Amino acid sequence: MTYPDPFDDRSPWDEKPEAPAKETPLPNTTPDGPAPFRIGFTLKAASGFDAEWLTPAVYGHSAEETAKRGAELLTAMKNEGLIDLAAKAAEYTRTQYKGSGANPGGGGAPKRFNGGKVERKDSPPPKTAGDDCPHGRSLVSKANWTALFCDGPDGDKCEPLWKQKDGSFKANK
Repeated sequence: MTYPDPFDDRSPWDEKPEAPAKETPLPNTTPDGPAPFRIGFTLKAASGFDAEWLTPAVYGHSAEETAKRGAELLTAMKNEGLIDLAAKAAEYTRTQYKGSGANPGGGGAPKRFNGGKVERKDSPPPKTAGDDCPHGRSLVSKANWTALFCDGPDGDKCEPLWKQKDGSFKANK
């Protein structure tokens, strides 16, 4: 429906509906030609990305044929043990992984982004020239500051070292 004037007071519900367009039939496809219908399945063993996925697809020359082939495929996958076999193969592959055991799924220790560099969370704090703290230090990063704090007992803590614009750490004196 088109109106010549967008500010016209007529309502589209007051007009007679237009005659529906005649549906054009789909072109006939022969069994020898490509199948125009496709159904893809994703069979996922769990909610995480580390779970097994099976992604079969079936094709057909009609929607009904494709649906029937889909049901046949899923039934055959179950009956022939393909789903169980895929799960066992994935479990075997996980047992062969020789990476770090620190993170399930591999990758070593967790990492973080700090000052333009990727750092491991379990990495020691940076060494600072002239730092004579005998207790060791812990790196603390907040939204707008970073500092190295003394790990000594309360009452015997060394002065904190604050991160400077050049990336070094210095005490505020």
